[in-house]
Amino acid sequence: MKSLLKRSLIALSLAAAALPAVAQERADAEAGFAYAEAVCAECHAVKKGERVSPHERAPAFELVANARGMSDMALRVWFQSPHPSMPNLVLKEKLADDLIAYIMSLKQGRRTGSGS
Repeated sequence: MKSLLKRSLIALSLAAAALPAVAQERADAEAGFAYAEAVCAECHAVKKGERVSPHERAPAFELVANARGMSDMALRVWFQSPHPSMPNLVLKEKLADDLIAYIMSLKQGRRTGSGS
């Protein structure tokens, strides 16, 4: 299970390195946290400081945010790719921006964050 996550994160990192950064000017991390709590928390640990998810194959959002090479673009690519262990999510652009802003707010060293 861990090797699958590791390979997925490596693939995301490579994809992110090949793509330009995305501006998150209109993103709302608080709205992203609200969505994460309402929808994602069934499987993922979504709050800052939570490291164990309810579903064993679902990585904690804080671990995702702090994965090597993780970026806004890597998360965007991840959300647009099908994954067998996740439901097919179709996130509208604004909602994806908000969720990405929230997840990235969990990155160590960031000054702002929601849900803590």
